[in-house]
Amino acid sequence: MQDIPIYRSISLDIAHRIIKGEFPIHKKISGRTLLASQYQVSPETIRKAIGLLKEEKIVDVSQGKEIMVLSVEQAYHYVNKFKYMKSVYSLKQDLEILLKEKKNIDRKFEEVLKDIINFSDRLRNLTPYNPVEVKVPRGSHLIGTTIADHQLWQNTGATVVALRRETEVTISPGPHVILREGDTLVLVGDDSVYRRMIDFVNKS
Repeated sequence: MQDIPIYRSISLDIAHRIIKGEFPIHKKISGRTLLASQYQVSPETIRKAIGLLKEEKIVDVSQGKEIMVLSVEQAYHYVNKFKYMKSVYSLKQDLEILLKEKKNIDRKFEEVLKDIINFSDRLRNLTPYNPVEVKVPRGSHLIGTTIADHQLWQNTGATVVALRRETEVTISPGPHVILREGDTLVLVGDDSVYRRMIDFVNKS
C-alpha cells in the first residue's frame, strides 16, 4: 500500500494510545507543542492529526486548544475502519495485478495461436490441415474425462495441438489431461474435422 500521510499515522498512533489507556478518557492530552516534540514533526502536522481525531469524535479541542479524550470506543472504530480501508485497497491492488497478468496471458495466447495459423499457412500447399477451435459445452460427455479416453483422432480425425482453459494455454496437452466444461480445444484435421468434432463434443 502507498505510504499514508504522516499526520494520519500520528492520529492512528494516538488512537492506539487512547485504547491502551495511556491517554485516559475525559483527561487532557499533552499540548500540540509537546506532541510535536514527541513525534518530531511540526505543530501544523499535529493540528491535522488531532483534526482527524476530532472529526471521529475521539477527542475534543477547546478554544484554548486543550485536547480532551472523549471516547475509547470511537478510537476502536477509527483504528478498525482504517484496517478495513487498507484491506479494500490491497484487494484493489491485487485485482489490478491480476488484470495485467490476464492481459499478458491473453496476448501470449494470441501470439501462439497466430504462430500456429502462420505455420499452417506456410504448409497449406503440403497439407490440408488447418487449426480450428472447439469449446467443450455444458453436459458434454467429454467433461471429467481425458483425451485418451475418447480416442479423438480415431473417432474424429482431429489432433489436439493446444488447450485453452480460461486464461491458461497449454501447447500439445498430453493424452491424460482431464477436460472441463468451457475448455477450448485447438485442433488440426481435414476440411470436415470441425463438424465431426462439434458433433462429437455435443454428445451427452
